[in-house]
Amino acid sequence: MDDVVARILDANLNRTREALRVIEESARFGADDPGLTESLKRVRHDLAAAFRRLDADALLAARDTAGDVGTRIETESEYVRQSADDVVISAFKRLGEALRVLEEYGKVVDAAFASDVEQLRYRCYDLESRVRFDQWRAERLAGVRLTVLITESLCSGNWLTVAEQAIDGGADCLQLREKGLSDAELLQRAWALRDLTRNRGALLIVNDRPDVARLVEADGVHLGQDDLPVSAARRVVGPRLIIGKSTHAIEQARAALAERPDYIAVGPMFASTTKPQDHVAGPETLATVLAETRLPLVAIGGITAENVGTLTAAGCRCIAVCSAVISQPDVRQAARLLRGRMDS
Repeated sequence: MDDVVARILDANLNRTREALRVIEESARFGADDPGLTESLKRVRHDLAAAFRRLDADALLAARDTAGDVGTRIETESEYVRQSADDVVISAFKRLGEALRVLEEYGKVVDAAFASDVEQLRYRCYDLESRVRFDQWRAERLAGVRLTVLITESLCSGNWLTVAEQAIDGGADCLQLREKGLSDAELLQRAWALRDLTRNRGALLIVNDRPDVARLVEADGVHLGQDDLPVSAARRVVGPRLIIGKSTHAIEQARAALAERPDYIAVGPMFASTTKPQDHVAGPETLATVLAETRLPLVAIGGITAENVGTLTAAGCRCIAVCSAVISQPDVRQAARLLRGRMDS
C-alpha cells in the first residue's frame, strides 16, 4: 500500500471513529435513546469490519503524527461550541467528510472496501437527519403544558372562536379531532386552525390523518391504536412533524415506545364522558410509564381542574383535555384555570 494513501486512510479512520463516538455519547447520555445509540454503535462495528479488508499494520506503520503538517494548522472556530448540539453538528460534519475521503482513497486499495464505506456514508446521512430532527421536535414539545382538543359537537360556541379562546386562556397546543367530516371540510378546518395557531404561537396537531397534517403544514399528527404505525406516518409527514401515539395500558405504552413516536398519550386518567372507555388506565399507569422513559407523556381522559393535581403529583407535565375547556360557558377561564394548575 502506498504510504501516502495509507496515511490518509489511517488519519480518516481515526476521525471517523472519533466523530461516531462523540455522536453516540450524545444519543446515549443526552437523548437517552437506546435505538439511536444502537444504530450508531452498529455503524462503528461495521466500519471496523470494513477496515479488516485492509492491512492494519501498514496503516499503523505509515502513521506520522509528528510529521503531519495538519496538526499545526488551527482555526479559532475549532475551539468554539455554544452548546452540546453544536458539538454533535460539528461531529457529523467531520464524519461525512472523513467517510468521503475513506471512500475515494479506498478505491485505490480495495474496491469492496470503498463500496462498504459508501454504504456507511449513506447510513450516517440518515442518522444525521434522525438526530437533528429528533432533537428539534423534542424542543418544540418541551414547553407544552396544555393541549385542547377541538371537536365542534362539544363546543359551547362557534368552534373557531372556542379554539381562539382556548389559546387566550393558556392552551399552547390545539388538537383537531373530527371523526365525521368529509375530507374537504376536514382540510378546510385544519387550514383555519393552522392560521390561528401560527398567528398565536401555539402548536397544531391533527388527529389520525398524516396526509392532512402534512398538507396544512401542521406541527404534528396524533395516531390512535388503529391508525397507521409511526414508521408509516413518518414516511408521509417527513422528519419535521411531531408524531404522537395514543395508549390505554402499560403494554400498549411499551409497544408504542418501540415505534419511536415523539410523545405518548396515556389515558383515560379518569372516567370520561367525552370518550367513554371500558378500561380506565388511571394515574398509576401514567406513573409507571413515566418511570420507564424520558419520552414526553401526555395525560388524557376525564381531566378537570379538580383532579389534575393528582396527575402533577405523579410527575405529569402535560395534559390534553376536551370538554373541560371547550364545553364550558367561559372557555378562556376554564383553560386559564387548568393552565395555572399545570404551571404551579
